[in-house]
Amino acid sequence: MRIIILGDIVGTPGRQAVTQAIPVLREQYSPDLIIANAENASNGTGLTPDLYKKLVKAGVDAFTLGDHVYKKNHIIPTLQRESNIIRPANLSHKALGNRYMKLSVGSPEDNLPNIYVFTVLGRIFMSLPASDPFECCDQLIDDIKRHDPTAIIITEVHAEATSEKVALGWYLNGRVSCVFGTHTHTPTADARILPPTLGDGSISDHPSPSGGTAYITDLGMCGPTGSVLGRRVDRVLTYMTTNMPAPFDVATVSPVTSGIVLDLNPNTRLATSIERIELQADTQQPPFTAH
Repeated sequence: MRIIILGDIVGTPGRQAVTQAIPVLREQYSPDLIIANAENASNGTGLTPDLYKKLVKAGVDAFTLGDHVYKKNHIIPTLQRESNIIRPANLSHKALGNRYMKLSVGSPEDNLPNIYVFTVLGRIFMSLPASDPFECCDQLIDDIKRHDPTAIIITEVHAEATSEKVALGWYLNGRVSCVFGTHTHTPTADARILPPTLGDGSISDHPSPSGGTAYITDLGMCGPTGSVLGRRVDRVLTYMTTNMPAPFDVATVSPVTSGIVLDLNPNTRLATSIERIELQADTQQPPFTAH
């Protein structure tokens, strides 16, 4: 089984880059699913129902959201109605939307395991209050496994602090198929299959030949790299050098599509490969141009 997971889609340049990249990704990798974080898709903050529909049409199969989940509150009916989009799981139980999603691949005759995806927010340096992500992961994994013992589980950690993402990766090692980070919009160079955690709590020196939990601290963004985390450089520098207000408009320079390609063994439910991908968009071609 092969899944492509894309980082935070930022504004119009990010949406255009993803729309252009998906046919290339499907031809090159033949994924069973393409998942993307879409919490910055609407002008850099939030997601609207119309943009959700456009990204579905472009070929994104499922969506995660982060701390900007409710910034465009008219997305709430979509969160309640659609089964392929989730809110962060460790918000209040009164928060609207699905805490996790169940995705299927192949035909019924293939009898492949279901894929469950959930997102937890970090608590270090994050503005949206959330409950303990470690405890939330425990509860959701237990709940999923109780109802579907053969489930493949993928966990997104939408967090600011690298230490918190890495800690959650080790905490979930051997319990889920993949832990990936988002939110910081900067890709990290640590994509790997984690070595096993031993019975005494220590870490093995060597990865298991049969696979394990895939991990990366941050996927990076789908958006303009000629920017400060997707925002116009001049606007951010004005604010940082003068302390004067400046609108953080979404930049447009050098858009890319960033993410990972994840290979899973459906029998063991272990990851066998994780590869970081980054496709530079061609802004002289559709959908950036009218022709």
